[in-house]
Amino acid sequence: MSSRGSSARPPWAVLWRWAAPAVFGLAGALFVTSALSADGVDLRSSTTDVGALVQQRAESVDDLRGRVQVLRDEIAGLTATVDDGAVSAARRRAARLAPDAGLSAVAGPGMRVALDDAPRDADPEGIDPNLLVVHQQDIQGFVNALWAGGATAVSLQGQRLISTTGIKCVGNTVVLQGVPYSPPYVIEATGDPDALQAGLDESQAVQDYRDYVETVSLGLSVQPLEELEIPAYEGALELSYAIPMAG
Repeated sequence: MSSRGSSARPPWAVLWRWAAPAVFGLAGALFVTSALSADGVDLRSSTTDVGALVQQRAESVDDLRGRVQVLRDEIAGLTATVDDGAVSAARRRAARLAPDAGLSAVAGPGMRVALDDAPRDADPEGIDPNLLVVHQQDIQGFVNALWAGGATAVSLQGQRLISTTGIKCVGNTVVLQGVPYSPPYVIEATGDPDALQAGLDESQAVQDYRDYVETVSLGLSVQPLEELEIPAYEGALELSYAIPMAG
């Protein structure tokens, strides 16, 4: 009995036999999770430069948009090879609807509007700091005024706006179709410049913004153009909406 007792493993050795694989397995899972979350981004980076983060996100979305466009071109090419009367008729109908849906580029005379935050050294005494920056309602006010002025196409930061486009304010940036932008915000619209100007002049939202241009030095530039081009819409065409959670 004494010899058997001397050859038995101590309790800590048995525990380590089972604990070591579990620890290594957990560490491996953490490494994989970290790699998937990083997706090529250095998670150790301590940068707090909002502008750099916005630029990084914009470049990532632009890359994805380019890949989507390649796939769309491939689909269009394959569809064009289908010798079917119903498919051909559907393609002709889609081509007729494309301009009204914002899926084709538009060129002509128009107007460019630029909105910007107040200068950094502008700090009027007793003024709420939120009044010194451009908000989504300011952008929407100008966009709506241009539509009311007969705009045939409108873009923001070079992206075509359509009926389902949402302009969202996140922190001190504006997110449009998944891409964050910082000011200045450039709005372009095709249409008769005089009619577009009349749309701006008749808008109460635009007038309110102009008042803050005078009082807190918000940035505003309105420039009629003899020729500009609004690109076709390149975002997702499917409607996205929230679904309430069960319970």
